[in-house]
Order: sequence, then structure tokens, then C-alpha cells
Amino acid sequence: MIKNNRNKPPKVIGPLGETLALDNLPPPSLNRWVIRRKAEVVAAVNGGLLTIDEACVRYGLTLEEFASWQRAVDRSGMQGLRVTRIQHYRNLYERGLR
Repeated sequence: MIKNNRNKPPKVIGPLGETLALDNLPPPSLNRWVIRRKAEVVAAVNGGLLTIDEACVRYGLTLEEFASWQRAVDRSGMQGLRVTRIQHYRNLYERGLR
């Protein structure tokens, strides 16, 4: 893969309006993912701070897992990332499609 760091922004706006840079993203050695950390990684990728491949390698995620986070944020915002509410938001979304 060709790496072109010239087009990457040094900072992006995070999910809570804060500035995110590579040095204040969640640490790669995380064992516990809370919704804020998931949303920060999604915001970093959406803003161009990290590529999807870089995020998956850095955090040990599968492409499917990251894509599910991204879909959840797109559909329901940060609350869609709550593990205890995933089924609820999934049902709401599916009902809206019918």
C-alpha cells in the first residue's frame, strides 16, 4: 500500500467537538472499548487522520467490526455504539426500511 502522509490533516474534530490528533487517540493496547473511544476512532478515519487499514491494524479490529461501528454512528450517533442498545437501534432501523 502506498502511504501518502502529505494529504493527512494533523488534527480532526472528534465526536464531542474536541480536537483529535494521533497522539491523543485511544491507545493501541485497549482492552475495554467504551462508546467515546469507538466514536473517536470512527471520527479519526472519517476525518482522514487514519485510514481504515491503519485503524484496523493499530487497534486489532476486523474490517467488519470497524464497519459496524461506522454504520452505528451514521445511523444513531454515538448512542448507536452502546453494546446494550445495539439490538434496539437495529430494530428501529429495520422498521424504518419497511
